[in-house]
Amino acid sequence: MRKLLPMLLLILTACSAEQPTEMAPEPATPAAKPVVYQVFTRLYGNQETTNKPWGTIEENGVGKFADFTDPALASIRELGTTHIWYTGVPHHGVIRDYLEIGITDDDPDVIKGRAGSPYAVKDYYSVNPDLAVDPANRLAEFEALIDRTHKHGMKVIIDIVPNHVARNYESITRPDGVADFGANDDTSVEYARDNNFYYVVGEDFKVPESPDGYAPLGGDAHPLSDGAFDESPAKWTGNGARSPQPDFNDWFETVKVNYGVRPDGSYDFDELPEEARGWDHSEHAAFWSDRDVPDSWTKFLDIALYWTDKGIDGFRYDMAEMVPVEFWSYMNSGIKMANPDAFLLAEVYNPDLYRDYLQLGKMDYLYDKVGLYDTLKPIMQGTGSTDAIAPIHAEVSDIADHMLHFLENHDEQRIASDGFAGDAEKGRPAMVVSALLSRSPTMLYFAQDVGEPGDGDAGFGDPTRTTIFDYWGVPTHQRFMNGGRFDGGASTEAEKKLRDFYVRLLSFSASNVAMTGEYAEIHSANREYSDSYDEAVFSFVRWQDEERLIVVSNFSADDAKTLSMTVPSDILEAWSLQDGSVALTEQLYGENNSELVVADGAGRFELTLEPLGSAVLRVGD
Repeated sequence: MRKLLPMLLLILTACSAEQPTEMAPEPATPAAKPVVYQVFTRLYGNQETTNKPWGTIEENGVGKFADFTDPALASIRELGTTHIWYTGVPHHGVIRDYLEIGITDDDPDVIKGRAGSPYAVKDYYSVNPDLAVDPANRLAEFEALIDRTHKHGMKVIIDIVPNHVARNYESITRPDGVADFGANDDTSVEYARDNNFYYVVGEDFKVPESPDGYAPLGGDAHPLSDGAFDESPAKWTGNGARSPQPDFNDWFETVKVNYGVRPDGSYDFDELPEEARGWDHSEHAAFWSDRDVPDSWTKFLDIALYWTDKGIDGFRYDMAEMVPVEFWSYMNSGIKMANPDAFLLAEVYNPDLYRDYLQLGKMDYLYDKVGLYDTLKPIMQGTGSTDAIAPIHAEVSDIADHMLHFLENHDEQRIASDGFAGDAEKGRPAMVVSALLSRSPTMLYFAQDVGEPGDGDAGFGDPTRTTIFDYWGVPTHQRFMNGGRFDGGASTEAEKKLRDFYVRLLSFSASNVAMTGEYAEIHSANREYSDSYDEAVFSFVRWQDEERLIVVSNFSADDAKTLSMTVPSDILEAWSLQDGSVALTEQLYGENNSELVVADGAGRFELTLEPLGSAVLRVGD
């Protein structure tokens, strides 16, 4: 079994060779902090507007790697983007005939939707053939996209889904000497450390019973849609279900990967010592360099280094908390030895595990979903109070720099959907708070900036979330695309104004030096001392050196706020402000300037905010 050799990893390159281009390379975005633009790759460039439920690729269309043209990438860069997360790139199961290029047909009985789940990866060494103009040339087309993205000054992130793979995993593009997942498993036992999967010995897999009203492909005929799938013995399902017939609500299209965790939950590998929390990546790599680790560990590190060598700059890890933290120490230290600047983002929802996955697992960033997102959502819906924001943010104060903020992603409801806020405008104050609150990255989901409601019934899955399972067009984004110009020429006036807001806010967050500096909330002081300030308003300050900012947001959709604001004495002391007055200059629109008056150890200013309005005030000239 291959062991991690740090000296070997040091010689791996992090970038693929550049291809000739007529476009001059752009400089890297001068980032105060990262801005991640998540794009669902198959939807982004699709200009077909049919949107038939369960529609075929011919009926509903599909976006391609080639649709990320120079104008498209420039429009993404305009949002302050430093990293593009191309979601759905690794080859996953799709209901489409690619036999002529050697890809076996996928069975609709174990595929979600017609276009397939991006989290049921079928071949980790290739990319989704749907995304290529020439499917036989799909990998080269993606490599060209990596180069174009880099030339626009942005880095590239793709998914790795370590907890599970497609039920029908089969890599036809794996490098010589690489064995498929499960190829060497002993299927006569439920568990063996170097098996890649867990088995239900002596039982054949059975397709889940479908709920009333559901049929694969919406009931369309397909030669493999027969209520059966050949898997003997049955494997454990991706979410850990151990029955040979998973429930329809289980992740039935996937099988769980074995990382050396016995069925009783005990570990069959060396554990990290507590002092590893203080180790750097090279020390973690050295710890594993002379240890024998489970086969699945080496398979996934090989996959990550394969993509790193092609120029991928980072990874987003799906459901990372379902995989032991020791594996992440091994995986991430190996990646960082090859590319010290790799951007490693993990989906972890248990706050009790945050510090383990950051300090021991060597993640760079985790979703701030259970904390900040879940606090902002009810405020945006009109049922929560801004009083909850500062305490929830304080709970992660020691790791705040590592908690990625977002309001939308492929798993969550669209802000404009009826299930969330019903109006994209209600995202404005929350986005100001989310983007400017800390040093951590901000993530924007494609079409959030033009108010996409995600209200279409695409087939598999529920409206309010833009489909990740079916071929589809995204109407608000298609208007922004404007026939491939990516200039918003066909957008409504409301969509243009919302896009302008996101451009102003995120480009500011990506460039203003205070975003890498200090934070303090002034909400509590204003709730105590200001009669005009209520639970619909939130305020905080950010500063570094001479750059000092006051941020105030009004979450009320109905009421303007005329505020008498207080800046506490400890902030004035940190800013070295003496008695007198100093200008407050609004940074996003320049329309809400004011003056801070300092006297008797307190600072005061007046401010009027429209419904859902915010002010980002620079203190001083």
